[in-house]
Amino acid sequence: MTALPLIYAPDVRLALENRQPVVALESTIITHGMPYPQNLETAQRVEAEVRAHGAVPATIAVMNGQIHIGLTPEALEALAQAKDVMKISRADIAACLAMGRVGATTVAATMICAALAGISVFATGGIGGVHRGAELSFDISADLRELSETRVTVVAAGAKAILDLPKTLEVLETLGVPVIALGQNAFPAFWSRDSGLPAPLRMDSAAEIAAAHLMRARIGLPGGQLIANPIPAAAEIPRDVITPVIETALAEAEAQGIAAKEVTPFLLQRIFELTEGASLASNIELVLNNARLAAAIAVEITRQR
Repeated sequence: MTALPLIYAPDVRLALENRQPVVALESTIITHGMPYPQNLETAQRVEAEVRAHGAVPATIAVMNGQIHIGLTPEALEALAQAKDVMKISRADIAACLAMGRVGATTVAATMICAALAGISVFATGGIGGVHRGAELSFDISADLRELSETRVTVVAAGAKAILDLPKTLEVLETLGVPVIALGQNAFPAFWSRDSGLPAPLRMDSAAEIAAAHLMRARIGLPGGQLIANPIPAAAEIPRDVITPVIETALAEAEAQGIAAKEVTPFLLQRIFELTEGASLASNIELVLNNARLAAAIAVEITRQR
């Protein structure tokens, strides 16, 4: 048996050894979400937000044949400027490691790496899900199955609003994934606080969410939890404003034959252009908001253990 290909940032290693709260962070938002240096500045802000709320951030990426659990400032800078970065999920993380490529982790890959490292909580923007037209394309994100298999609590602003949200919720229900909205009965839709759909479950505190995470392990249930954390009201783009923009971007993607892993980056870029940058500003605020909640949950899990 060989050792796991994990390398820890010094502060993350120390926190895990001392059983202190740690929050995993994905790296796709850095390499595929926005240009340099804004990507680096945003990543630094998210890490600072986690620290300010009592936990240690562990941004995860694949570099030089190793899964990096936490990035030093130098490694974060290098990743932010890296070219030809693979966007990795469950299907290609092992290949990325074996080839010695640089890989940015999606939700699914970040969950896998967090679980390997013993990290219970992960903050992201929005999860992937069932794409529009999936009844013909079968385009369903691996994030959904990962949530059903890997015991990590994922804090997101719901699923990305470009998706088919009713079908996404149906698949999550079929897979037995608890979908918990924080402080409201509605399921949020990324840039908007209310998707128009009810959330399957509601909790009102980090302590409740942490207790549910620990109870799932106690009774032997596999898989994680999806915590749907609504974007702050001051930063949201209301559903009636963003929906026509999304429809326009979707139509353009279909007309241009954009498919598979290229769909989401294309749509997010077009929505950014069509909203004159408002979508990205909202995206940054919701990620910061999710980092705050994830830190609070990690602190509570540590306390309740």
